[in-house]
Parts: sequence; structure tokens; C-alpha cells
Amino acid sequence: MHTLPGGEIILIMSVAVMATLQAADICSKLKADGITVEEPLTLEYSLDLRRYWSAACGDLRPTCIAAPSSALEMSQIVKELHHFETLFAVKSGGHMPNNGFASIQDGLLISTKNLDQVFYNSDDQTATIGPGISWGNAQKGLHGTGRTLVGGRMAGVGIGGYMLGGGMSFLSSQYGWAANNVINFEVVLANGTVVNANRKANTDLFASLKGGGNNFGIVTAYTLQTHPQDHKVWGGNYVFAPDKGPQILEALRDFVEYYPDDKAAIIVTAECAALLDTWIMFLFYDDPKPPQGVFDNFTAIGPLDITKTWNSYYDLLKHNDFFVLPGKRYVIATETTPLPNKTVGAEVMQTYYDYWHNISETVHDVPGIIGTLAFQPMPRAITSKAKARGGDLIDFPIDQDYIVLQLDFSYGLSKHDDKIDMAIKNLFNGLNITISNYIDNGMLPNVYRPLFMNDANHAQDYWGRLRTTEQARQTRRRYDPEGFFQKRTSGGWRLE
Repeated sequence: MHTLPGGEIILIMSVAVMATLQAADICSKLKADGITVEEPLTLEYSLDLRRYWSAACGDLRPTCIAAPSSALEMSQIVKELHHFETLFAVKSGGHMPNNGFASIQDGLLISTKNLDQVFYNSDDQTATIGPGISWGNAQKGLHGTGRTLVGGRMAGVGIGGYMLGGGMSFLSSQYGWAANNVINFEVVLANGTVVNANRKANTDLFASLKGGGNNFGIVTAYTLQTHPQDHKVWGGNYVFAPDKGPQILEALRDFVEYYPDDKAAIIVTAECAALLDTWIMFLFYDDPKPPQGVFDNFTAIGPLDITKTWNSYYDLLKHNDFFVLPGKRYVIATETTPLPNKTVGAEVMQTYYDYWHNISETVHDVPGIIGTLAFQPMPRAITSKAKARGGDLIDFPIDQDYIVLQLDFSYGLSKHDDKIDMAIKNLFNGLNITISNYIDNGMLPNVYRPLFMNDANHAQDYWGRLRTTEQARQTRRRYDPEGFFQKRTSGGWRLE
């Protein structure tokens, strides 16, 4: 084949132009169908692109944004997509920072913001909520019922992606993952059909949506089991000086193994930057005040105590939104470690911290950078509840305690994207090697270690780490035999 100098660039530009034209055509078609369509240079279009946790996602410019207001309108969009070749993405709350997962350049962005219903059924004490609402507003929608939802730990977190990734909650030690509390999914399939998936109908789809991401369909409504909560709750933060690290890690390890109370929940985070080095601990107790002894190992270390009793669970979730820094760029990753025993715990936990701190120091010259390491307990108290409520694709065993690590960098400018991307990859790859080495030398048990989708980096092998992948693949072949969602969405962990 004969090519001219620069021919590759011309070809790429031609493909990009064709993709843009295809997207423009579907935008016009959807608008003619009566579906709300937002176009560039309009106020709503600009506001929607600001509603991302990571500003990097908002930098991607879709050709237009379609905002269906019902499952039937979502079905119409999917059917129309079969007549065009443009890529698309689906946005719920925009909390996932991986570019292309809920954002898109030169394609169709489907916003679920108009699917924002909260319907409470007092007969069976379930709530049907839309994927376009935040967890804070979902909780607020149940005001006066004396009931609550197993959902996000910050009010601003969206529902759609959170639910399909499993969903870790302050209430998980009582009720499992958020996904374990789904009674029914209303789903638009690849052919545009609207179906329900539950324990009686489309049971394989029901199972695979709990941890399966965007591989099977677009969920337009979740019916969730609610739980009693007509009381005040307790929570807030402990803040520790950096030299308290070894004591904090020891207290954390002990808390996970001896999990003192199912109503208690914690996240222990370390943060560092050029002029920052601290520990911030998130605490929750599902009553007005925790009994003596639940958090004593941490209070004995001497934190700055900014916990209190809140009038409602919603108020606590709104408070936690304070820790989100709007306008910043974020990258995220995760790793899963079995809990080390008490004999080797100090060495293992300190090694994790030191490795994270050393990698973080390599990017301290990036303006505005903050590195965060979050230790999220995954004890048997959670995994046993998840299994008892029907299980999920993540399938943590009930006879092993774990800690799920969340790794995060936030920073300001796009010119540093490559450097931060390299740092986060070095971080999650290095931690995986470190954990594997501890397993090889017998310091950690050789157990199954799935990744937590909600915190995973786009470059991590989510499906390669699950033992339920073939089960999910069979479901995908049944409900999307042509691989529509594999080929046409702009991001996500592909289930080939």
C-alpha cells in the first residue's frame, strides 16, 4: 500500500471528523424524537461538564448531551444508536475519575440526571430510586419514613456507577454492599428492550449487575431494601499528627480483626503533599453515641476529635462532602490485601504506608498535588452479610478479613497528567508486587484478592482478578450477544 508522508495523520483526522458527524447526526435525531438534548455553548451543557468529581473528565467535550426522562426514552436512545456508529458514555453522578467511563470526547453523552425519582413503598419498605440522583438526595427523599438506604459515604456521590461497582457504605457491616440490597433492577438492554432483573426474573442478569459495571445494560431504576433508622447518628473525624502512624496502623489492624460492633464503621486515611503530612480518620456509629470500647484504641492515641452526634444520617453525609476538592483533577486506583496477623502486622502495614509515601514524594513538585492512601476495612462482618443477602460478583470469602486500599492523587493542571498517571501506575503495581511477595514468603495468607471496581484505575485488570468472570461473560453473551456495550461505550472494564 502506498502512503504519503503524514498520511497516517490525515487518516486519523478523517476518522475523527466522521465520528463527529455521526454524533451530530444522532443528536439531531434524538432532538427530533422529543428527547432533551443539550448542545455546546448552552448553559446546561456547560454546567453538566462541571459536575464531575475530576475536572479532567469535564475537559472531554461530547458532541451533545442527551438527558432521557424515562426508561422508554433511554430505550429509544439505545435503539437509535444502532443506526449510527458514534461512541457513547453514560453519566450518573460523575464521581468516577477514569476518563471515558462517564465522559466522552466527540461522542454522545447520556446523562441520567432526569431519572431522579425517589419513591418509597411503605407496604414492603422498599425505595425505588433513579440513577441520576445523589446519595444525599436519595437519603433526603426518605425523610420522615424512619428508614435509610445502604449507600455512599458522601452525599454528593452518584448512584449509577456506585451501585454497579458494588458500593461500600458506612452501613455495610450491618447490611453488606449497597448492591446486596437491590431488590430489582430496571434495565435497558443492548437491543433497547426494557426488562426487570430480580430473584425471579432474569436472575443471571440480576446477579451480574452487582459488581459487573456497564457491560450488560443501562439501569434506569433501582428498587432497594430500606432499613430502620429513626434516630440520630454519631460520626465525624479524628485528626492525627504524622508521627502517630505506627500506632494508628496497629489500631486499624486490630479493629479489622476483632471488629467490635457491626454498627461501627471507619476509614483511615493518610494524606501527604509538599507541606502536608497527616492522618484523617472517618468514623461512624449507627446510634446517637457509640458504647465505650468501640473506638478506644484510636482515642488512646490522642487525636484532634471533631466527632459529634448528628440529627440525621443525611447531615453526616453532607458534612463528609467537605473533603471533596472541586475543580481538581483526580486519578484513582485500588489494591486488596488480606489482613496480616498480629505478629507481622506492624511490618506489613508500615511497608504499605512507606511505599505509598515514597511514590507520593516523587510528584511533590506538581503544583497543588495531594496524595491520599485510604485503608478501608473489609472484615468478615461485611462479607458474611453480603453473602447472606445473595452475594455479588466480587464474591469476597466469609472466612478471611481484608483491607481494601484506595489510592488517590489530586492536582491542578493537565500538563501534569502523564507524570501523575505514571505515579499511580507505579503505586498500584508496586503494592501488588509487595503483597504478592508477602504471600510468597508466608507472611500473608495465599487467598483470593479481587479488586474493588468503584476505586479501580482504568489500567487495572478488574476481570482478571475475579473468580466469577466466566459467570459474568455468559450473562453478557445472553443479553448482549453482539457486544454492543463492549464496542460502543467509550470506557469501562471490558468483559471480552
